[in-house]
Amino acid sequence: MAGQIPQRFIDDLLARVDVVEVVGERVTLKKAGRNYAGLCPFHQEKSPSFTVSQDKQFYHCFGCGAHGNALRFLMEYDNLRFPEAVEQLAARQGLEVPREGADDPHAKAREKKRQEGVNLLELSASFFRERLAMNEGRAARGYLDNRGLSPEVVRDFAIGYAPDNWEALKRHLSERGISEAVQVEYGLLVSREDSGRSYDRFRDRVMFPIRDWKGRTIGFGGRVLGDAKPKYLNSPETPVFHKGRELYGLFEARQANRQLERLVIVEGYMDVVALAQFGIRNAVATLGTSTSEEHLQRLFRLVGEVVFCFDGDNAGRQAARRALDNVLPQMIDGRQARFLFLPEGEDPDSLVRSEGAEAFNDRITCASPLSEFLFEQAAEGRDLQRIEDRERFASGVLKALRRLPEGVLKSLLLSELATRTGIDASRFEALLESGDGRGAKAPDGPEPSVGGAPVEGERGSAAPASARGGSLGLLARTLQLLVHEPTLVERLPADLDWCADNDSDGVLCREVIRLLRAGRYRSPQVLLAHFHGSAEGQRLQVLARRELLIPRAARAAELDGLIEHFRRQSSAEAPETEINDLLAKQRGGERLSSEERQRLMELFQMAKR
Repeated sequence: MAGQIPQRFIDDLLARVDVVEVVGERVTLKKAGRNYAGLCPFHQEKSPSFTVSQDKQFYHCFGCGAHGNALRFLMEYDNLRFPEAVEQLAARQGLEVPREGADDPHAKAREKKRQEGVNLLELSASFFRERLAMNEGRAARGYLDNRGLSPEVVRDFAIGYAPDNWEALKRHLSERGISEAVQVEYGLLVSREDSGRSYDRFRDRVMFPIRDWKGRTIGFGGRVLGDAKPKYLNSPETPVFHKGRELYGLFEARQANRQLERLVIVEGYMDVVALAQFGIRNAVATLGTSTSEEHLQRLFRLVGEVVFCFDGDNAGRQAARRALDNVLPQMIDGRQARFLFLPEGEDPDSLVRSEGAEAFNDRITCASPLSEFLFEQAAEGRDLQRIEDRERFASGVLKALRRLPEGVLKSLLLSELATRTGIDASRFEALLESGDGRGAKAPDGPEPSVGGAPVEGERGSAAPASARGGSLGLLARTLQLLVHEPTLVERLPADLDWCADNDSDGVLCREVIRLLRAGRYRSPQVLLAHFHGSAEGQRLQVLARRELLIPRAARAAELDGLIEHFRRQSSAEAPETEINDLLAKQRGGERLSSEERQRLMELFQMAKR
């Protein structure tokens, strides 16, 4: 039914549903304090970073940043449009979704057009499959046979044929009540502006339906049989198809294996289908574009490893560099990216036919890790025995590392860069910070331990340590310990009375402890990802980059000493505060009660000890 859904109904609906129940039907959740925790359904992970709050009625992943209420979860998890998610939630409550402007003829027209669009893509896919089986599809069947495709693979990928006719699909859809305007809008017809006439976009082509992750047809790719140009033709951008977001073969890969761990990104439809013919069912293809960050976000929500497969020529190398640039921001700890370059003149289709599936799988397994390709492309064309070339090499690597999230991988790459150039890693860390606009940072000197005898001083850090590496305040040192080793949070007392809340480091320390306790996280990267893009995140990154000189075996004692110091100082401050409050009351002209006078005498005695 047409018309907008009233906001008041949406608010009432969200007040009725329980996000824990909605999420718990799709994700295994366990009680974690006041919240629930589980493995995030939107990215691959081994330890839980996904929490659901029953009190606040929202979910949040500290790994990938997914966040929202019950409606948002249904939209993301089930790939639903907003109205569909509302309908599904309302059905759970036995409610009918009201609509505003349901009698508006324009609203009715829009709804009718949307339904036509949904229907016509499936009708078109069926039309192309039927034509492949008919006499007019004989040449297309011959082409598929010559490529060695079995009937099972043709069926699994729903491959069809667009007849060599200017209006075959147009007539088929028009007879079923689909208007020409909708056919044009969804990319199946081309309209001539000069004459106003329209004709089929796809003619005499083998047709590859592009399906979303639920298997619904959202667009098409067509491979020409004759000499027409272009050789491959994709659907244009439509209300449901965006080529910079979609991947061919992703639905089929998930159908073949629900426990995918790795996906291989290739360049074309036939590469995906040919690999599937040889039992390699984890390949996907971009649709005439380079692999975007949005593509990679979707893939890393499903698998922990992505392998880019490129031709070995210059064009393939250029495409690999673009892929490297886009994948770097996605490389939080636990993810892997590899780069596979094929022999010149070969593509996955031809190579898997000539050497077989086992050999091709061996190539995938032995593909270059991101680290190797990063250093290789930075060193290309340079003589690293020359100082100037070594400087350009190091600068190129550092430029790439600025796009990499904080974590173990970044630290290891910095160490490897130091080994290859002979420059201390702390110098590179300083250059990275300078590139982030926070100034250079000199290597840190040793700091006195507070594990046995706490250093006296201010309770917190009055100001953040300078980018040049001044000594840290005690609360900043506590934060640094927790950032480097989050499991230390288990040693902290249940109450936070010892932690100041009157300066920025104190407030941040309380928030970090709360998050670590809520999610039971073990990875510094997960913690940093939560604060990414904020001033607090920058502060934590500075502390994470700063070398922690305390040996691992002594860190627990260090933290215990800091907490004991804060507690003693808090105990010392408490009587003085109470004395000042009572004296201020007396100076204000109020008479102290006998109990207050007695308390004041006791406090004076305590202060003298």
